[in-house]
Amino acid sequence: MDELLAGLDDVDWAGLGHAYGSADDVPDLLRTLQAPGQEDRQDALHMLYASIYHQGSRYPASGAAVPFLLALAADPATPDRDDLLYLAAGMAIGFDESHLPSGVDIAGWRREVARLRAADPADEERRLDAWVEEAADPAERSSRRRHRELVDAGYLLAELAAYDAVRSGLPVVRALLTDADAHVRAAAAYAVGWFPEEAAASLPVLQALLAAETDPAVTANALVSAGLLDGRDLIPRLREHLAGTEPLPRWAAAIALLRLDVTDPSVIAELAATTVTPPEMPGPPVAFMNGDLRLYSAAAIGAMAEPPDQAVGAVLDGLSRTSDDASFPMTATALRLTFGEPSRPLPPYASLTPAQQRTVRVIAELPHDSWQWGNLLEVLRDWGLPNDRDECRAYAGLA
Repeated sequence: MDELLAGLDDVDWAGLGHAYGSADDVPDLLRTLQAPGQEDRQDALHMLYASIYHQGSRYPASGAAVPFLLALAADPATPDRDDLLYLAAGMAIGFDESHLPSGVDIAGWRREVARLRAADPADEERRLDAWVEEAADPAERSSRRRHRELVDAGYLLAELAAYDAVRSGLPVVRALLTDADAHVRAAAAYAVGWFPEEAAASLPVLQALLAAETDPAVTANALVSAGLLDGRDLIPRLREHLAGTEPLPRWAAAIALLRLDVTDPSVIAELAATTVTPPEMPGPPVAFMNGDLRLYSAAAIGAMAEPPDQAVGAVLDGLSRTSDDASFPMTATALRLTFGEPSRPLPPYASLTPAQQRTVRVIAELPHDSWQWGNLLEVLRDWGLPNDRDECRAYAGLA
């Protein structure tokens, strides 16, 4: 253990911060990840998620913890190594849905951080305040104000530092693509897709994995990552998987091909079918969008310049089959797809397009457990729609 975590005690953890203040508890939490007791390990992992990756946020201690997480993940004696890879990937990019379906815009991210480093903090505060006040109406102003509260230069710098820490450890991650454990291979295949600056080194390793891999979920994660890394040389292999019989690789090939601007009817048909009825995952997870293949497919369709009508209809069919917390991200996707942008003031229902009318009806008919989420109400508020179920049903002419 001491050799594996060499240098751990040389870090000034007390001088680094995480969600709960001083990060002086991080070394013991990292060591506990190799403890013999499963409950102790799970508690330590939970505390790391809560402190150095609290609700997707990253802190000065986050990047400092990355080399040790990856060292533990590389050691076959460490239990649950895939969990550590997913934590490291999360600290690199936050919640992955914020980067999908296009992938990480690292050039834009670096430009924004460079701008913030050069900006006067007071000027930046005034710029953001003015942006909030320039909103067209109170609903938009409220939405901008919520976004404004999440913007902090210190957090943005910590986020990029964590991203670069994982990027520096990518040789470790790529080596795990040949690990004996399929769960570890799946996590490694997921992680490498977020680093386009490393595509030249990662794509050949993914190609070698795809030539030998037999686990459908590992293959699916590798295919999606190849698409995110702009792996156009792999298009023939992607087409092979799209024509195959395994549901997960077939879906992943469609996702990757659409990301590479291949819009064949077979690609759209596969994504439309998955939006309605996603395939099951009996083994390792397809981890993108937390395994919500319906949402990922809908987001991919929504990113198209001119999605076919049948694909739009599939997204609405998929939304009608959601409930609880799965409803609000699908609702946001459906609204972007059919409305384009919020309509303010809200026009009469009769003047909406047929696709817009159907979107409102589907939302109004979502089950009560969906309407109990403040997230759904916030989405509807942002789009100018009634955020009360009875009012929304009345607007749509439903009983």
